[in-house]
Amino acid sequence: MKKYKNTLKEMKPFLLLWSTQAFSGLGSSMTSYGLVIWSYTQQGSALMTALLMVSSYAPYVLLSVFAGALSDKWNKKKTMLVCDTIAAATTVAVLVLLKNGALEIWHLYLLNAVNGLMNTVQQPASEVATTRVLPKKYYQRVGGLRYLSSSFSSILTPVIATAVLGLAGMEAVVAFDLVTFVVAFLTLAFGIRIPESREKEEGQEKLLASARKGIGYLKRERGIFDLILFLAAINLVASVYNAALPAMLLSREGGSEKVLGLVNAVTGIATLAGSILASFAGEPKSRVRVICNCLLFSMSTENFMLALGKTPLLWCIGAILGWIAIPLMNTNLDAILRLRVPEQMQGRVYSVRNSLQFFTIPIGYFLGGLLVDQVFEPIMAMQDKTGILAKAFGSGKGSGAAFLFFALAFAGIGVCLYFRRDRHLWELEKGAR
Repeated sequence: MKKYKNTLKEMKPFLLLWSTQAFSGLGSSMTSYGLVIWSYTQQGSALMTALLMVSSYAPYVLLSVFAGALSDKWNKKKTMLVCDTIAAATTVAVLVLLKNGALEIWHLYLLNAVNGLMNTVQQPASEVATTRVLPKKYYQRVGGLRYLSSSFSSILTPVIATAVLGLAGMEAVVAFDLVTFVVAFLTLAFGIRIPESREKEEGQEKLLASARKGIGYLKRERGIFDLILFLAAINLVASVYNAALPAMLLSREGGSEKVLGLVNAVTGIATLAGSILASFAGEPKSRVRVICNCLLFSMSTENFMLALGKTPLLWCIGAILGWIAIPLMNTNLDAILRLRVPEQMQGRVYSVRNSLQFFTIPIGYFLGGLLVDQVFEPIMAMQDKTGILAKAFGSGKGSGAAFLFFALAFAGIGVCLYFRRDRHLWELEKGAR
């Protein structure tokens, strides 16, 4: 008992930061979920809906390398508070437009771009803040806890958002988002101290020189660079998946808003189970092997189940198989980066990592929407109902998205097998700083 009390005392600043930010993240996820449904019902287009995420990720990708350099200079706490406040202002704008019946899809593109910009600056600051408030011995556990909050959000978002949408409408969902922001803001402002003294030596460094240091570090650390490229390729496949999923589950025979919510909730439950496992798992003999195996298992199961399954039960089984191993992968990825990258370089390295690892996400969302609307749905529309493709993937709207999932399964497996043979990744096993 004394050991647990000591652990809680040492982790208290992190636990406060993690729990309140997770609560705020739930509110944001509910708003995003509601707006995806609103967009698809308004437009009926996978591409138009996918562009919501494209507009959010574009500034994040384009400006991350500079944002991290700024983050290393700026006060972490103030940076997070300012970014959260501006992001909350965009939520207020959505609420005002909704109440006046004036909300249009282009408003969401613009507001998502502002949100993406704020996340660009906040994310590296948050990563460094976590490193500073947390003793090194808890890094393995933190990856699991952070995925724990993500999984709870995945479980609760579709359930709560669907209930609130049905009872009180989209305005109530946005109002809840604002309440969660206030809780997180006040806790960070008055309840958490984030040390800043370690960054003084970098204070006078020019922005471009600081950004070049992050890029230069990755050039020297080829193993980390290739690991980032691996995740970038996986993110491309995953974002195509994310763009196609609502289109399939909202329009395919047997699908509906409730089914979309169910599959998302099951995804959250699977992630929760994986997070609990990751939180209590010890340090593996090979973190790289765990990362490769987890991603290979995910890519070789869920996409096939979504493509060939024709009932919510099979889609839910696919969600379990696809997501249960992801928290373990992420925990080991997080540990590798925190242990190998010097703390004074983390803001810059994380920001360059964000640009390289996540630049494929807006591309994937755009491709996913485009492929569903312009390629796979038209192909399936031309098929005879007795043909091979129709028998495999069904017929009618949504069958094209199912066909796309089948192609994604092979793409994901190919990426995993290619990078598994990368010798630079295995050099990361030689030890961490």
